[in-house]
Amino acid sequence: MPIKEEGYWKNLSTTLSSVLDGLRLTGRHMVKALYSNKSTERLDITNPSYFNNQEGLTTLRYPHEQMPVPENGRYKLHNEIEDCIVCDKCVKVCPVNCITIDAIRSPEEFGKTSDGTAKRIHAAKFDIDMAKCCFCGLCTTVCPTECLTMTPDYAYSTFDIREHNFEFGQMTEKEIEMRKKEWEVYLHEKEKEKEKKESGTPAAPTAPKPVFRPVMKPIIPKSTDQTGNV
Repeated sequence: MPIKEEGYWKNLSTTLSSVLDGLRLTGRHMVKALYSNKSTERLDITNPSYFNNQEGLTTLRYPHEQMPVPENGRYKLHNEIEDCIVCDKCVKVCPVNCITIDAIRSPEEFGKTSDGTAKRIHAAKFDIDMAKCCFCGLCTTVCPTECLTMTPDYAYSTFDIREHNFEFGQMTEKEIEMRKKEWEVYLHEKEKEKEKKESGTPAAPTAPKPVFRPVMKPIIPKSTDQTGNV
């Protein structure tokens, strides 16, 4: 069907008018920004005045300048290993398995966290793969000592995805082997004590407890007089 010339020119006129309005608005802001020669104030997006200032240079000179981010946002994970009790709750709750832990039990308490919780498990390995993290924040919620937190750091891009795996374990290979041997010796001694108890002479049977039998007092009939009164 042939295109009606009247509708065609009307649509073309509307399109050109919309483009010119956009260019006019852009040009007005550009001129104001060039003559003002100052940057807009960097505000947190939660600030009530975030959208008030509409004039000035808005280009961000990243990484020398960074936009402030909300403190309660979900960004890069961090583990304060000194306060970690290696409870494994963060591993169990993580939906994408981005946390890897190798734990070594200790025969006795070897320290306390900042909140006074006893430490009985060594963290031979505590890795967080931020390339897998979905930023749900569940691991920080279940952490009993609050050693696992999300920092405001969001700029950790890299060309090698393997660099997104962050290691928080501080034990050396020599120390790991030593702690493993300590736990093996403890288990071996415990097993020997168990076998010794099982192979020992059985204890003499104890006498059965006496059966409790209540003493029944004899019933003495009450005497009656001739009138039948008691």
